[in-house]
Amino acid sequence: MENKMFCFQCEQTAGCVGCMGNAGVCGKKADTANLQDDLTGALIGLARATDGHTHPTEYTYGLLIEGLFTTITNVSFDDEAVTKEIAKVHAEKEKLVPRCSTCDDPCGRNDDYDMKKLWNDNEDIRSLKSLILFGLRGMAAYAYHARMLGYVDPEVDHFFAEGLFAIGEDLTQEQLLPKVLKVGEINLKCMELLDKANTETYGTPVPTEVPLTIEKGPFIIVTGHDLKDLQTLLEQTKDKGINIYTHGEMLPAHGYPELKKYKHLKGNFGTAWQNQQKEFDGVPAPILYTTNCLMPPKDSYKDRVFTTEVVAFPDCVHIDEKKDFTPLIKKALELGGYPEDHAMTGINGGSTVTTGFGHGAILANAGAVVDAVKKGDIKHFFLVAGCDGAKPGRNYYTEFVKKTPKDSIVLTLACGKYRFNDLDLGTIDGFPRIMDMGQCNDAYGAIQVAVALANAFGCGVNDLPLSFVLSWYEQKAVCILLTLLHLGIKGIRLGPSLPAFLSPNILQFLVDNYQIAPITTVDEDLKAMLG
Repeated sequence: MENKMFCFQCEQTAGCVGCMGNAGVCGKKADTANLQDDLTGALIGLARATDGHTHPTEYTYGLLIEGLFTTITNVSFDDEAVTKEIAKVHAEKEKLVPRCSTCDDPCGRNDDYDMKKLWNDNEDIRSLKSLILFGLRGMAAYAYHARMLGYVDPEVDHFFAEGLFAIGEDLTQEQLLPKVLKVGEINLKCMELLDKANTETYGTPVPTEVPLTIEKGPFIIVTGHDLKDLQTLLEQTKDKGINIYTHGEMLPAHGYPELKKYKHLKGNFGTAWQNQQKEFDGVPAPILYTTNCLMPPKDSYKDRVFTTEVVAFPDCVHIDEKKDFTPLIKKALELGGYPEDHAMTGINGGSTVTTGFGHGAILANAGAVVDAVKKGDIKHFFLVAGCDGAKPGRNYYTEFVKKTPKDSIVLTLACGKYRFNDLDLGTIDGFPRIMDMGQCNDAYGAIQVAVALANAFGCGVNDLPLSFVLSWYEQKAVCILLTLLHLGIKGIRLGPSLPAFLSPNILQFLVDNYQIAPITTVDEDLKAMLG
């Protein structure tokens, strides 16, 4: 019997094999998943049309990026929105190769790609092409955010077409492997571009303590990753008696000087994305979703969900590109918020969290960090970072951080930090033992810190007392992993489970060449990392 759908791009995929029934574990219905396959096939067709004597424009590349972003887990659940995206892609391809649709002797060179060919391909080829595709999807999110701030890189743009084109070609493993690593290489440039866009627009993040208590009165929760949407909302809510709270990956916004200026940006609501159905249940405020991660909203708060950009869910209010947040503001005033201050905590009971330890803040104190290492006050660094998720086993990361030695520093980023970011582990020479470097794209900053330390000690990054302990959920984690592999980083621990799209042979290649390993137990892993 033919599968109703096939999707294995996220960590929670059914049975660590793939979602194939009426809906995915994420809640996406089979029809929507199949439409997203159609969109991906159309994007490959558009990428094919850019190869040759055509003249793709910035809009063409922007459409490739937008389409890829739309297909990330937990972004769009709306069939109508995906169908409109497919139509836009087809219209752009028609502009590039107008004679294809009327050709009397069609060659099929610019046709849409049938994704069933990929899902039914040789498992090693499927694995390598999936790494390319999912890496491109993750990188598209970063490129999209940079474009929203007016920052583009022609090399990054062109690679989206190059990578998509490769997926539709009949290539060998030997031809695909360099392309997989090139995804990591270009993603490093893409993260650098977004870092530049964010810091030049909003300033260099500074360490900031963020309260988790929600003050009485009307408020709005902003989730996702897009800082520009947050700033736009902050501007439109000035002097309206409405407080703004970040959620999930928006927490690092509190560290940016230009956003800190808004006094009604008050604090952070709740924890990571997978808890939203519980934490948003009955909340007396609207929620604005700027990017992933959207979970199908419960009826108890569906009327308070507002989406924008590529995020969409049926029957929820969508704010279009005009960015008029009036309906959101009216809803906040109508609901009124909590009658008294509402105390919330992190998962470990903490009432505040700290963010803003980006590479700018850390490297500004590089001399003191190096001195602390030379004195033996800091003996090890751990990068415990990545996505959070609902699948059992993620308490490993909480226990891991709790058990790290008192003479070690824990660097973290992305929403996986919610497992432990409210812990108080004390300080070393004035440095907090947990340093939140920001969103997942701020992996670029972690790389800059690692390179600076390696240069200071005259060694390679792999020779540093630095261990990588990563959690993954969706496609942005894939492109970051590929960037680390491109840089030659070895010995990465990955969990809570390994990607279903890694075939045994490709996994063995990664083990043999990069010593990637699954997490085991906290005690065993710490023993191995500390030697």
